Formats: sequence, structure tokens, C-alpha cells
Amino acid sequence: MTRPPTAAQRRILDAADPVTGRLSGTEAQLAALVRQGLAFRHPRPPREHFLTPAGHRLREEPGLPGASGPGEAGGPGDPGGPARDAQAPAATPAPAVSGVFAARVGGEEGAEAGPARRREVHSAWQGLLELRRMTRPDGATDLPCAWERTHLVQAAALALEAAGHRPAAAEGGGYRVRTTPQPEAVAVHEPDPEALGACAATLEGAGWQAGEYTEPRTGVRFVLASPRRA
Repeated sequence: MTRPPTAAQRRILDAADPVTGRLSGTEAQLAALVRQGLAFRHPRPPREHFLTPAGHRLREEPGLPGASGPGEAGGPGDPGGPARDAQAPAATPAPAVSGVFAARVGGEEGAEAGPARRREVHSAWQGLLELRRMTRPDGATDLPCAWERTHLVQAAALALEAAGHRPAAAEGGGYRVRTTPQPEAVAVHEPDPEALGACAATLEGAGWQAGEYTEPRTGVRFVLASPRRA
């Protein structure tokens, strides 16, 4: 988003369906929201417009009429991430470089972990599930979508953080999600064996194929995970 929305655009955002993010307005109004990165046009008929995660998050900000209160979690919340990819996957940056929301992959410095962050992560995860639903012919949400396959580290980290796992700080325990030489796999490191197993179980439940392995040279256990296709 390059500039703040106008008052008219804010009214359209406020009137969006709080669950699906479906928008109502004139073609010109909706097109302007798309240019702002706050909406996307669904690629399948009837080609309706929906909030992007950035739009959902802006809608929930204090000061916007109808915004969710501090104890409420709204809909999709990964700005510039999966929902925008439904419209233009090649042009949308990964959440880690969106400048607004980034899944915690582990190792970040000064990462906050309060209620606001939990709401943000919840919204991002709901947005990802909604993208899965909209991009599957049967509307199912059990398998990863195309965005997740092109943003493996961020997608796996979001699944873990949304499930309540603790990302590692700059030093100390917690999960760390990292790339691997394999084209469709990430490695999850967690020094606590029980927590490592829990990470594998979470990813399995989120539609990933995950298993624990031992690094031959160091003997360190890690989880290797890849998104399932069926």
C-alpha cells in the first residue's frame, strides 16, 4: 500500500464481510482498492473482490470504524502475502519482505510476543486457510496451496507460530525454520526433543509431510517437512 486509504475506501473496508472479506462497491472503487493492495479480484467467476490480508489488518486497526477490539481476532492478516497471490503471484513479495507482517522463522532479535502479535498471527493463519479454500475446487483447507509451495519457510513458520510454538530468539531455545537443498522441503530445528516432536505433529496437521531425522555429522535431530499434494 503506497498511501493511506481515503474516507470512502475506509467505508468500503468497514462494510466488508468480517469472515470472508468479500467487498461491495463500484468497479472503480474496488479497482482502486486493488491498486492500494487492500483487495484482490478472485480469479474464478463470479470474480468478486475480497480483502487482502493487508486490508483485513487495516480494517482492524484502532480508529477505523468497526475495527475489532483488543480482545478480538479478525480475518486474514498476512499483508502482502498469500491472499494477494491469488491475484498476481509473480508480483507479490513474500511476507518476510512485505514490511508489515512476517512469520517468525526463529532467530529474530527483539521479537514481540504479546497479545497484539498473537492476534496478528491468528489473522494471518485464517487468511492462509481462506486462500486454501478459495483456490481448491472442493473448497477444502487441509492441503497447502500454491503460495505455500513458493514460500516454504514462511508458510511452515506461520503454521508453527499460529499453533502456539515458540520461535527462537537471537539466542536460546525455540524453533528455527530454515531452507534445505531439497526443492520442496524445509528443516525445523528445536533443541528440546519434545518440542521438536510437537512441531512435526503441528506441520502434519497443517497439511505437511514431516518426519524427524538425525544430522549425520553432528547427531542433532531436526524435522524435515514438505507440503503434501494429496
